[in-house]
Amino acid sequence: MDAGTTVTKAVAFDPAGVPLARVARPTALHRVADGWYEQDADQVVDSVRQVLAELTAAVDRPVAGVGVTAQGDGLWLVDPAGRPVRPAISWMDGRAASIVERWAAGGLLESAYRRTGGLMFPGASGPLLAWLDEHEPAALDRAATAAYCKDVVLQRLTGERATDPSDASMPFLDPRTRRYDDELLAACGLAHRRDLLAPVHDTPYGRLLPSPADGTGLPAGTPVVAAPYDLPASAWGAGVTRPGDGLLILGTTLACQVLVDRPDAAGEPCGFVLSTWQPDRWLRALPAMVGTAALDWVLRLVGADLTDLPRLLAQGRSDGLTVLPYLAESGERAPFVAPRARGRIDGLHLGTGPADLVRAVCEAVAYSARHCLTTAGLTGELVACGGGLASTAWAQILADVLDRPVRVLAGQEVGALGAALAARRVLGEPATAPADAGRVHHPDPVAARRYADGYARYLDHVANARAGWGQV
Repeated sequence: MDAGTTVTKAVAFDPAGVPLARVARPTALHRVADGWYEQDADQVVDSVRQVLAELTAAVDRPVAGVGVTAQGDGLWLVDPAGRPVRPAISWMDGRAASIVERWAAGGLLESAYRRTGGLMFPGASGPLLAWLDEHEPAALDRAATAAYCKDVVLQRLTGERATDPSDASMPFLDPRTRRYDDELLAACGLAHRRDLLAPVHDTPYGRLLPSPADGTGLPAGTPVVAAPYDLPASAWGAGVTRPGDGLLILGTTLACQVLVDRPDAAGEPCGFVLSTWQPDRWLRALPAMVGTAALDWVLRLVGADLTDLPRLLAQGRSDGLTVLPYLAESGERAPFVAPRARGRIDGLHLGTGPADLVRAVCEAVAYSARHCLTTAGLTGELVACGGGLASTAWAQILADVLDRPVRVLAGQEVGALGAALAARRVLGEPATAPADAGRVHHPDPVAARRYADGYARYLDHVANARAGWGQV
């Protein structure tokens, strides 16, 4: 199971990790005010039960277990039964920007980063809890748990109230002890809300209860496992196992992560340190806010769609154009946090055409990937996945901008596979991702040299823009 921001999907895998069937159902993300994004937790849970029913009908063998991953961050306030006390607040939400800016000005953001390796952003649960404590304290009073998406699914299916170390990593978990940092909670003014934090288990799981099992095609008692959330679950499913290796996910957002053997909170605060399925491994994660969402925006702007992308990338020339792809209403969170960040296009002239804009935006997302992966400390192999990499031309741009081979995985279900591997581990079965050779894009030396100059200009524009947004 993979309950994403706008789609819930379920994939059946055989014991070798080969996908047998896949079903998906859209879920609604509501923009309830400028920069405010919410979801109906009941609808998400219903979508999980619906896709389970469709999937079990599509496979002709018994299901050994269910692994659940989902979107991370945000705030899913639920009562003791796991039912929402108010709409869930998405990780995309920007209402807590003023909280983040206040904490930054007072030094709390940096102090928290030095303790946990995670730099809080407006859509993280800490600032959202603080915002609700100021503006909607009654909602917190009614709640039993400040949960994450997959934890709500687990509780509604099994009755178990728990979270895993990856979701708990942002923002209050000490990555070394895997325990909540009570001093940090107090510094954020949230010590009186400590009971809302769910217990942290290495691999939370339970058994499907009779009532939730009705209509799913699964028998009551089926094991249900809460895997790491979608970023670390994808790294598990992609076979990222050696320190220094990285994974790039070009989806709605641009998620860059590198596996490390020690949590490091040195340097400029940025990104997250996520505890993983292994006690002695962490992910240095820098998930930028906008990936294919930037492409969707520019395609709408020029009156094109995805079917036009190969032609536009082939025709486009980005010479003289510099794009900053910070289009999320809540600003940017990697490789820096800037709630007031906004996109820019510099170098426009009367000769600039639609194809030029599209190519420049795709290159800008690649520059952002290089910025994030460099900051995360990528030294080994880079694997990549996500819907944006269905475009071989964009994949080649990434290889050229990064100036390193990029191995694009053949399947797009790495997050769901990571969830399945978590379930296999609980069942006592081997939990190693199957080998996926994918297709390798090697950098073109001439293009790589040209993009090195473009990347330097990009960094200059970023530095100038950050001064205008206000340093966070």
